[in-house]
Order: sequence, then C-alpha cells, then structure tokens
Amino acid sequence: MPVSLVFTADTHVPKRARELPHSLWAAIDAADVVVHAGDWVDVALLDRLEERSRRLVAVYGNNDHGPLRRRLPEVARAEFEGLRVAVVHETGDRTGREARAAARFPDTDLLVFGHSHIPWDTTAPTGLRLINPGSPTDRRRQPHGTFVTAVAAGGALHDVVFHPVPR
Repeated sequence: MPVSLVFTADTHVPKRARELPHSLWAAIDAADVVVHAGDWVDVALLDRLEERSRRLVAVYGNNDHGPLRRRLPEVARAEFEGLRVAVVHETGDRTGREARAAARFPDTDLLVFGHSHIPWDTTAPTGLRLINPGSPTDRRRQPHGTFVTAVAAGGALHDVVFHPVPR
C-alpha cells in the first residue's frame, strides 16, 4: 500500500518564522509519514509535529540543543513499503556529496538531509537518491521556501514534488 510522505528541514521556528506555512501544515495533516531533517530550534515545534503527524521520523540539526538533542537522534533510519530511508542534517560540501553519502549509507535507497536550505534532488552512481527539501521558513538565496511531498511504493520513491512556499 503506498505511503504518502512529507519532507521538511530547517524550519527554525520561532527564530526565522513564528509558524510553519499553512500549506506545509496541510501536507503534514494529510501525510502518512513526516520526515524532518533537523534545525528545529525549539522543542515546541517537535511537540506539535508529534501530535499532528501519524508518524514522525526526525533528527536534530546543528542549531538544535538541550531537549531536542536528548529526544532526537543524529541519524534516523526507517523503511516505508520496501524503501530504505536514512535522515541526517548535514552531509558536508556539495562537491562530492553523492560519493560521501553513498559510502556512509550503503544499505539505503533514499537519504533526506538539510542544513543548506537549498533544495536538492540527485542520485549517486550507486542508486542512492539524495533529497534536501530546502527550508519552508528561511529561503536564504532561493526564490522561495520549499518542502517536499512524495509517495513510497514498491521499494521506490514516486511523485516527488518540491512545493514552493510564497514569501
């Protein structure tokens, strides 16, 4: 049975925004699984996502401290409909990212990561797919914030959509 997914990262609530965008909350409410790749900043958002998500897979980021680091791992792993997923906040410089990630996560089909706030969707020569959903609240040098929806089915990732978040 297909599993609907939402990927987000670098939410930085309440430092970069007071609240997540309505479109992201709507996607979270509709999804089977929410994946957050770190930089929450405040544990209150983690509490809210745990309450509203059917299932949450999440890690801490470099800006997360105290209770966030006590409650979340540095690396999370899960499997959805045969799709082996790893989540981590940082992957290092963009140069050589696919090779580094493939070496670090050899038994993984999909790596969801954050940190740069830059949307990313590539595939390593090994077949590992790397997705950074960007940030829904802090676009940095991007034209708009983003988050991702996708579907896991039959051991593969389908229907990947990067959703723009208006300024």
